[in-house]
Amino acid sequence: MNTETSGVAWLAGMLQMGDTFYPTGAYAHSFGLEGMIELGAVRDRETLREFLLRSALPALRQAELPVVIHAWGALGGGRNAEVSGDGVLDKIKRINGISENEDGRRAVEWVDWRKVGELCVLASALKSAKEARLAAENIGRQRAELAAKLRGHPLAVEFVRWAEAEKWPYSPAAAAALEARVLGAPLEAALASVFYASIAGLMAAAMKLLRLGQNGSQTLLTEMMGKAPEIVAAAKKVPVGEIGWFNPWLDIAAARHERAAARLFIS
Repeated sequence: MNTETSGVAWLAGMLQMGDTFYPTGAYAHSFGLEGMIELGAVRDRETLREFLLRSALPALRQAELPVVIHAWGALGGGRNAEVSGDGVLDKIKRINGISENEDGRRAVEWVDWRKVGELCVLASALKSAKEARLAAENIGRQRAELAAKLRGHPLAVEFVRWAEAEKWPYSPAAAAALEARVLGAPLEAALASVFYASIAGLMAAAMKLLRLGQNGSQTLLTEMMGKAPEIVAAAKKVPVGEIGWFNPWLDIAAARHERAAARLFIS
C-alpha cells in the first residue's frame, strides 16, 4: 500500500471509529455536565464556555491526552522513548507474534504490556465518581473489543487478551491509542480524534440540556477546536508521574447525579 492510499485508509478508519454511529455508547453520557447543570453551575452558553475552558480542556491536557500519548508509545515499541522521554524503552518486553500477518506480527513484537496495564489502571483511578468510572470502562472495553473484532488485528486481539487476563479496567484513552496503532495512524491523529470527540460529546449533551442554538453551539465548538494545538502541545510534556486532573465540583456533581430522581443521561 502506498503512502497516499494508506493515509486514506487510516483516516477513513478513524472517521468510522469517531462517528456517533459507532456503537461505543458514549452518546448516553454527559460526563458530569448534567450534574453541573442541575447544580446551576452551568446555565447557558457563557457558563458552558467557562466550564469547557476551566474543566474540560484542562482535563484533556493533564489526563486524557497524556494517557493517549503514553499508551500509544507503549503500544509502539521502539518509538516509545521518543514520545515519553522517561526511559521506558528499557522496560519493553518481547512478545511472540501471534499471526502470520507480518504487519500484525511486528505490531505486537515490542509492546510494554505492563505499562499499558498501569495506564489503564491510572486512567480508571482518575475517575472518582463511580458511574463516570464505570461509563469510561464500558466505552473503553467496547472500543477495544470492536477494534479486535472488526479489524482482526493481532495487536487489538492481544490487547483484549491481556486486559482480560490481568483484569485491567478498560480505558477510552488507551483504546484510542490502540485504534490508532491498529489503523497505522499517527499520534497526532489519535490526539485530534480524542480532543474532538470529548468536546463534541459535551456539546451534543449540552444541546439537549440547555437552550443552545445550532449556530451558537458550532461557534463554541469551533472556538474550542482552535485551542487544540496548544492543549496537545502541553499534553505531550506531561510525564506519567504527573498525569491527573481534579475538579471536586464536577466530581461531586457527577456523584449526586447518580442518585438523581430524574435525568436524561446515565452519567
